[in-house]
Amino acid sequence: MAVDLKNVTDVGTEPGTLPETMAAWVIRQEREGEPVDAFQIEEIEVPEPGALEVVVRVMAAGVNYNNVWAAMGKPVSVFRYHPDEDHHIGGSDASGIVWKCGPGVTRWKPGDEVVIHCNQASYEDPEVHGLDPLAAPSQKIWGYETSWGSFAQFTKVQAQQLIPKPKNLTWEEAASYALTYFTAYRMLIDRCNMQAGDRVLIWGAAGGLGVFATQLCRLTGALSCGVVSSAEKGALLEQLGITGWIDRAEHAGMMRKGGESPDEEKDRFKAMRGFGKAVREVLGDDPNIVFEHVGQATFPTSVFVVKPFGKVVICAGTTGYNLDFDVRYLWMRQKEIIGSHFANAWECTKANELMASGEIRPVLWRVMGFDGVAEAHQLMKENKHLGKIAILVGAPETGQGKTEEGPGAIYAEVGA
Repeated sequence: MAVDLKNVTDVGTEPGTLPETMAAWVIRQEREGEPVDAFQIEEIEVPEPGALEVVVRVMAAGVNYNNVWAAMGKPVSVFRYHPDEDHHIGGSDASGIVWKCGPGVTRWKPGDEVVIHCNQASYEDPEVHGLDPLAAPSQKIWGYETSWGSFAQFTKVQAQQLIPKPKNLTWEEAASYALTYFTAYRMLIDRCNMQAGDRVLIWGAAGGLGVFATQLCRLTGALSCGVVSSAEKGALLEQLGITGWIDRAEHAGMMRKGGESPDEEKDRFKAMRGFGKAVREVLGDDPNIVFEHVGQATFPTSVFVVKPFGKVVICAGTTGYNLDFDVRYLWMRQKEIIGSHFANAWECTKANELMASGEIRPVLWRVMGFDGVAEAHQLMKENKHLGKIAILVGAPETGQGKTEEGPGAIYAEVGA
């Protein structure tokens, strides 16, 4: 059945009552492949909230690379994670309005304006009650390892995923930051216990994670050195409060490709030393924290340049997840490697308070209409995007949803 996208901003019911169907961008296993083909608009039955669940009317959604993987069915099909559902509605960032609450929900009511964080876990897992929901065997990322994500008029989430929407942000601004910002917050504030005076090296400092790592360093009083690919991105970091930045191209020889010959590895080691010297010139000393998400290409350098007893914290491996490095620099200098994955509800709540106060700001590149979901993911897949993309869903135009004065998003072209 054809779906009229002109009416996507009208759901036909008031808060408390759900319509029977909704428009949604759907991936099905038989059409996994290029995002522009895998994502298709369908009319889908609106889900009812179960116990401790909430259905939210999506006003805007954020685009992340995880649903490029979902579209392509790589490295594994998302249907492996939710085999009982024959469709996948992606999207792991959203702002919206609570529309209906399931049994047992007492903190939220229809009409509440919210941001959604993307961590789900079963209430019954003991890890949720005292250790960390990220340790629970049921832990999944909503809108990737689950269906019912944000690229639809309505989404179904656990009540614990809801956070009050910052009143100083528009719908599209509020939908743009949760996944990357909350990940960076956990990495630096909780996993590394970052303090004033710490020295932090940030890979991809103008990217989706790095812009928040930079701001958290400024807010905490830590010194930060960002690695970027252009002077324009360095200028953005200066606006965000970076201590100093390094042009990646000037030190490209340090990057690890894998399978280097002895002579190539000798040259790479020399370039790595030169990079370490450049970092010291910015920070005044070796970093005691390295913010890692690049993986294979940079990890040997991260372990090498971090100060003895320092920490390398990593949440991703965008250039590859098989890491090859000289472990002598790890054990002999007593350094630490710390893994980190998204954030729990408490961390998300505390991080969001900084967003609501204006002390941390989103960084957006482009806002697209609901008809742009497939195109946005194709841009990401082909690396033609220049920063964070937000999608208008229930919001009819940009600039809506802001009810209090305060700094909103920074609009800029960003990237590694």
